[in-house]
Amino acid sequence: MIDSLCDQAGGQNITVACLYFDFAAQKDQSSTSMLGALLRQLVAGLGEVPEEIVQAYEEQKNFIDGRRLQHTNIMNMLQTTSSKKGTFICIDALDECVPEHRVKLLNSLNQILQKSPGTRIFVTGRPHIQPEIERRLSGRVTSLPISSKRDDIIRYLHSRLEEDTTPDAMNSSLKAEILKRIPEDISEMYVETTLWKLPQACTNKI
Repeated sequence: MIDSLCDQAGGQNITVACLYFDFAAQKDQSSTSMLGALLRQLVAGLGEVPEEIVQAYEEQKNFIDGRRLQHTNIMNMLQTTSSKKGTFICIDALDECVPEHRVKLLNSLNQILQKSPGTRIFVTGRPHIQPEIERRLSGRVTSLPISSKRDDIIRYLHSRLEEDTTPDAMNSSLKAEILKRIPEDISEMYVETTLWKLPQACTNKI
């Protein structure tokens, strides 16, 4: 989806940024660090770095060992960069974010939307966080439930098994077990995945 969005945004005054939350990396994925990752991507999409951002980074060098930007600094810069051009922010697996960081992240995204009407946000996550997203983003949410298709999973597994560089390590019984068990487990795990997007008007239509 992100690749398709980037392809369609090519040649237009639009920037695409994305985040992926991973349960195994929760300690490293605070709201501040993830917003900082968004900022780096958005700045990279500008023709030149805004002077206020350059100045803020220079000021941090005056601290011992060069202190990282604080949350308030990052938010100000995000609002500045996202207001300069149409911006798409894609966030995957938000339910894997630690709850306290998720609250701060959603509140921050809401602030960005208020200051940057050309920004649109696309979020994926399991259904149990939908009420939180709707509450934190002031109800400006459209949800779309999706589910994995067993046939698609089986086709994918077949293609990966065909690429196995050590086919002799697997007999027909093990292959059959893989094709039976994995689709069952994946279907159960992801059947209720839901996508959210905010229908903000973009300065350029894609």
